[in-house]
Amino acid sequence: MDRHVRFETLRNFRDLGGYRATDGRRVRAGRLYRADSLGRLAEGTADWSRFLSLGIGTVIDLRHDWEIEARGRVPAHPSFEYVNLSVEHRPYDQAALGPDIDPGPYLAERFMEVAEDGTKEIRQALELVAASAESDTPLAFHCASGKDRTGELAALILSLLGVDEPTVIEDFSLTELATPALLADWRARNEGRSPTWPGFARAPESVMRLFLEALNARYGSVEGYVTEALGMDAGALSARLREHLLEPTPSTWQPLTYRRATPRDAPTLVRLRDSVALWMLARGIDQWKPSEKDEAHFLKRMEEGEVWLARTGDHLAGAYELWWTDEAAWGPRPTDAGYIHRLMTTPHLAPPGTGRALLTHAESRITEAALPYARLDCLSTNPRLRTYYESAGYTVVGEQPAKDGGLGSPYAVTLLEKPLR
Repeated sequence: MDRHVRFETLRNFRDLGGYRATDGRRVRAGRLYRADSLGRLAEGTADWSRFLSLGIGTVIDLRHDWEIEARGRVPAHPSFEYVNLSVEHRPYDQAALGPDIDPGPYLAERFMEVAEDGTKEIRQALELVAASAESDTPLAFHCASGKDRTGELAALILSLLGVDEPTVIEDFSLTELATPALLADWRARNEGRSPTWPGFARAPESVMRLFLEALNARYGSVEGYVTEALGMDAGALSARLREHLLEPTPSTWQPLTYRRATPRDAPTLVRLRDSVALWMLARGIDQWKPSEKDEAHFLKRMEEGEVWLARTGDHLAGAYELWWTDEAAWGPRPTDAGYIHRLMTTPHLAPPGTGRALLTHAESRITEAALPYARLDCLSTNPRLRTYYESAGYTVVGEQPAKDGGLGSPYAVTLLEKPLR
């Protein structure tokens, strides 16, 4: 499955399926969707047909009445029920905020306002989610950008399903992948102007992290909030959701297949790399940032070396880059190694062991080139990653205290090597 459902007019439509709960099960695919405004959909279009094909039985619109009047709502259709639950009682103009406002604390405070002002609507939304789960009927919920109000409801649902906090934070931050399109849409509606606030349409992980900290400080947990503020039986609600929306993690997977990347794969590689960066940031790993590597980067790597994609069935599982020189980290060297970079697996959706399989495939390519060593580097501040590579047969052979990775700020890396013959 692919978490992002592709539409021409929607920017942030995602399946919540695939996230793993703490009991080892995972959220079922095709049952819960979060989205930006479905008012963009129009009857008689390919997008409308694609939306109806998902079998959604309930649409929850979290926007204000005036937003619906101004931007429209999802077209009516006998296949689903439309419910408007405006969870936000204190509207504000994000685009007009000043550049000095930090989105993390500011939006976290707004989220707490919604949590305490919108208790009636949030309770109704959770009841609808539980009823749809019990009837085995897909449900979609959305606001304008699919970020704040939608992100808050998604966080409550995922938490009740037993998904851990870093993953809840990560799910919120995935809106960052849609930020450029959301900004472009805003500019198109506003005669080409840009929002005053640099944080508009952004979803930094700090927003959800701070909101959950505040909610836990006030109520003890999400379950405590559901019990105390919403007046619901949190244990019973959680049990209902888990019974119908969780499934066993697969014990078998379709085998990985590999193909060399072509220029048309560059957008996919950028999106995968940014998704991995958001996964890291949600877990406090300060290594990659979204948007650091663009399509030009991957096109250059294809031209000067190799880039490979791995798939399981029809779905992307991971990718890696293979370089034939790497002076930035290793200095001038004889041509005796291949250098593995950007080893990436699709968060939550790749089969177990995909990272090790990608390493093995890269090593086979180096062997085919008749080179005796595989080399790679990792941030010196990431001992967990170093241990991972050591467990795959790599040995630390040095340190580069000031690698220039082209991002304007040198950083220290650990150098690892594996003999292949």
